[in-house]
Amino acid sequence: MNTIETIVIDDNGTIRIKGSRVNLDAIVRQFKLGATAEQIQEDFPSLSLREVYGAIYFYLDNESEIEDYLNQQEQEEEKAKHFIDAHFDNKSLRERIRARRQQMARK
Repeated sequence: MNTIETIVIDDNGTIRIKGSRVNLDAIVRQFKLGATAEQIQEDFPSLSLREVYGAIYFYLDNESEIEDYLNQQEQEEEKAKHFIDAHFDNKSLRERIRARRQQMARK
């Protein structure tokens, strides 16, 4: 995989924008939905436009490897969700969140 100066891979194997906590996943997701680099930068004001373009370039230059990485990230996310659902009772928390959302929607 070709790397560029704006991309780093952290100790957990997560690909991030150097000097930020923004995952490559977030940028690629918006890019694939049709967002321009300028629109993505508006959503991540901690990033420069150059960093956003760098991330898009990195994705396009390594598309098959990044798609494999994104699929692996999704699988890990699903595993984590299943683990949480199996080991923690979130029902009461979810009910409180729904009730609060309904209260906010009424205002």
